[in-house]
Amino acid sequence: MSSLSLRSLYKRFGEQTVVKDVSVEIADREFLVLVGPSGCGKTTTLRMIAGLEDISSGEIYIRDRLVNNVEPKDRDIAMVFQNYALYPHMNVYDNMAFGLKMRHVAPTEIDRRVKEAAEILGIGGLLQRKPKEMSGGQRQRVALGRAIVRDPAAFLMDEPLSNLDAQLRVQTRTELVKLHKRVETTIVYVTHDQVEAMTMGDRIVVMKDGEIQQIDTPKRLYDAPKNTFVASFIGSPSISFLSCRARRDGERTVLESPNFSLELPAAARAALDGHAGDLSLGVRPEDVRIVPGAQNGSIATTVDVVEPLGPEQILYLLAGDQKLTARAPSELDVRAGEKLNVALNLERVHVFDSASGLAYC
Repeated sequence: MSSLSLRSLYKRFGEQTVVKDVSVEIADREFLVLVGPSGCGKTTTLRMIAGLEDISSGEIYIRDRLVNNVEPKDRDIAMVFQNYALYPHMNVYDNMAFGLKMRHVAPTEIDRRVKEAAEILGIGGLLQRKPKEMSGGQRQRVALGRAIVRDPAAFLMDEPLSNLDAQLRVQTRTELVKLHKRVETTIVYVTHDQVEAMTMGDRIVVMKDGEIQQIDTPKRLYDAPKNTFVASFIGSPSISFLSCRARRDGERTVLESPNFSLELPAAARAALDGHAGDLSLGVRPEDVRIVPGAQNGSIATTVDVVEPLGPEQILYLLAGDQKLTARAPSELDVRAGEKLNVALNLERVHVFDSASGLAYC
């Protein structure tokens, strides 16, 4: 079993607390992603797991073993860094074998592991090359291979794709997912890219200002965010927020602003539980539909910016002083400054408290 357990982790630098009460149970063979903006504490958390940062308080267990005071080399983990960290004077084979040699593994076993890892990663033909003779993607595979040969309890990966170009990132992302299925080892992966997080993780930990905002599957994070930060960070293009107020009208609950009046469906009405006051209505771009002319419940908008993306286009709309983003088919002929009426899929909208940012539904 290669499970990891983080229990009430804190990290302080002087008076500043950069990681606050982080608790996560990571299952054996799980691919867990820590995601959040720069400075949210995700890399610091990873480094505490690795033993590269001291823990101010809390406990870390690897395979049910408390490792707070265990040296990094004895924690049975392998770390893959953002900058590859390959030895420039060694060829690929020696880079991958170096850690095993330091542990006095038998030469025949080293040879078997290196060649097996190279085969998995598709770099079997590169074993005699030096790092300077390879592309960024190939060097990243070597760094991964160096970790794989260790056969560790867990892989810790700190933004390993950030130095690659966009096309290579997509390709390597796919390879990492397939690699996880082949090696069947626990992976803790740090990234600031929510697309990487959504496409790779079994579960995602969303962090902000050193605190966990939500831990969930990619689908649940997208469909049921717990607050406005999670809703805005997960999803591309980002969710739109429309300021409004709730008004009870008999059995009906109506959301009102100077630009619209929308009656909530039964499920959302029940979640609000009679709340009346300032709210924030969250709408994903795919839940905004262009309609012909003014209709009951539609919103009058002006096209601000059009972003063509081939099979679709992203429309950035203005409803008075509020902003709304919509997906539209590429065949739709629309230009900046044009007037459009849109309708919202009210079965899929999210309603948040304006003051706390917490979700009602």
